[in-house]
Amino acid sequence: MPSSIIKGFFLAVLAAMLWGVSGTFGQFLFQQRGINVEWLITLRMLVSGTILLLFARFGEKSDLWSIWKNKKDAIQLLIFSTTGMLAVQYTYFAAIKHSNAATATVLQYAGPVFIAIYLAAKNKKLPRPIEYLAIALAVGGTFLLVTHGNIHSLAISGTALFLGLASAVTLAIYTLQPIALLSRYKSSIIIGWGMLLGGLAFSFIKAPWAIEGQWDTQTYLYTGFIVLFGTLIAFYSYLTAVQIIGGQKASLLASAEPLSATIMAVLWLQVPFYTIDWIGSICIISTIFLLSKKSKESI
Repeated sequence: MPSSIIKGFFLAVLAAMLWGVSGTFGQFLFQQRGINVEWLITLRMLVSGTILLLFARFGEKSDLWSIWKNKKDAIQLLIFSTTGMLAVQYTYFAAIKHSNAATATVLQYAGPVFIAIYLAAKNKKLPRPIEYLAIALAVGGTFLLVTHGNIHSLAISGTALFLGLASAVTLAIYTLQPIALLSRYKSSIIIGWGMLLGGLAFSFIKAPWAIEGQWDTQTYLYTGFIVLFGTLIAFYSYLTAVQIIGGQKASLLASAEPLSATIMAVLWLQVPFYTIDWIGSICIISTIFLLSKKSKESI
């Protein structure tokens, strides 16, 4: 196997692991240190967006302002920064706060099912049999995860369920909406501007200087990890992997994220995760592999 392919596989798995670990660190900060979710989102997007744009300008020698010279592209970028980048980050971390990193991460991975449904509707085609199976597994897995098989009760709060499913929907938007932009501009520019603009918009909700919570060595270390490793390095590693091995293989390898988040949450934070939770999680994650077998649709 060529060394470049091995590098692509490694970077995709690295990104998934970093995302999973940062989700677990986020749970610790929210539930044990009283860190505000909105504040953490604002900070990580402002810092990571700024660094990515600096890298694009001085590392890749890119023109940061060319996208703003095209009105249509500028509007699409503004939409992506709020409905895609900002929304997916907020719903995911808010779902962690109201449940746990394992459950929130698994629920987010129902996103590919929403993508399949959207593409079927857009192309005016009925879903293929394998897509019906993926939808059934996603629905069934979600049911097991949030009810433990008892239809009369929820294992997580209604708020956590709503935010988890919302993160899946926003993940679909995040994946599909910027495709046209990414075909014309470097990914570092799109992601960098998306993060910076999303962070600026969220600053009106929670200013980055409005710091709350209990701050000790762990708080500083975990916050730094989430901002630098769980955001900047993870996104850059994943985008590099996509360039090397393609989006399909990279997205499959990224399914290591819910596994890493679950293992850390169970072993480190002592989050109860029962057999029926594992079954539900496997059902949801398996949809990624099923949908990867479908033929490419025009997006």
